Amino acid sequence: MAFWGSLCGLTGVTLPGMAGRVRVREISDDEGNRLKRIVRRGSGSVVTWRRAQMVLWSAQGMSVPQIAELAFTSEDRVRDVLHDFNADGFDSLYPRYAGGHPPVFTLAQRREIKKIAKSAPADHGLPFSRWSLAKLADFLVAEGVVEDISHEGLRELLRAEGVSFQAVRTWKQSGDPDYAAKKARVEYLYAIADGEVAAGPGDPDVVFCVDEFGPLNLQPRPGHQWARRGGVAREPGEAPRRRLRATYHRAGGIRHLFAALELGTDKMYGHIKKRKRRGEFLQFCRYLRSLHPHDVRIAIVCDNYSPHLSTRKDKRVGRWAEASNAEIAYTPGNCSWMNRIECQFTALREFTLNGTDHATNGTDHATHREQACMIRRYIAWRNRHTTDPRLRRIVKRANVA
Repeated sequence: MAFWGSLCGLTGVTLPGMAGRVRVREISDDEGNRLKRIVRRGSGSVVTWRRAQMVLWSAQGMSVPQIAELAFTSEDRVRDVLHDFNADGFDSLYPRYAGGHPPVFTLAQRREIKKIAKSAPADHGLPFSRWSLAKLADFLVAEGVVEDISHEGLRELLRAEGVSFQAVRTWKQSGDPDYAAKKARVEYLYAIADGEVAAGPGDPDVVFCVDEFGPLNLQPRPGHQWARRGGVAREPGEAPRRRLRATYHRAGGIRHLFAALELGTDKMYGHIKKRKRRGEFLQFCRYLRSLHPHDVRIAIVCDNYSPHLSTRKDKRVGRWAEASNAEIAYTPGNCSWMNRIECQFTALREFTLNGTDHATNGTDHATHREQACMIRRYIAWRNRHTTDPRLRRIVKRANVA
């Protein structure tokens, strides 16, 4: 009987009392070429492309389990596609949509599409190094995230969500043993601050991102300016183009900026300090704590810089957090990019430091006091102009968290 079963599988003959193997009907050369064109073109509906691929594989002699494994779908789905094609022909390949407005994806679907697009295909067991629009759309349909999505529709959705196709840059992988737990906690705090989830018992109501910026010394910094084009003669009395001085001796010392970004209100705070030790960090934390009543729990997201930590010899940070109704949430090691304050420093450098000459000879800013005053004025301006287009563009370009 095993021999006859194998023979029937090869010949397509069905014996009485035996269920036949599901396969596509005999197709002509014209139908085979049409299926090949649909599969090769890769445009239009993903559903049509997947169905045509299953039919073509069946016509090439593949079994239902083989097709299901290649298409990353269930065997029942493959059987339904083959039965429909045998009954209705090519009409069954095209999804039957009702008229009206194009499908609008829900917020949950958009977030899942964005999450999958930013992940690596290998994380989902696929043998690809990167997503193409065709492979991503195919995977979204196979996983049931969406019923159907065209390649151009997927491109527009990703563009609207701020996801673009970029070159992969070098990166240092975190070796933190608590990487997953720390990353999940920071992302959960961000979701609370963004209003995506409701704060639960013991969760903070206010979230700050804190980091240090510096060292700030009195030196010329490269930038841009409006000036006369080179090779054009100067007009009488016109001053020469401004240039940056060369510095070899910097005797003014350095300063550090302790900065915080309150996520709920998008306000930035900053203090200039001579040192950035644990004591200065706690002073800044006490200032942030004073911005809200004591019964309002706050969270401070910061990196693993040693003054931020409670060590075996110095437990001041942990004791302060416990006594102040505050939580210190640390980003994983080598993952300070997750701190949302980082991209604010890009705008601060662009608008405040680049192209200025913080010199000790009386040009621009003669002292750290003048430089600090400029930074404080920028922070005040930034808090009044959080919707400024250029500021938003610079922050968005630098933001990866």
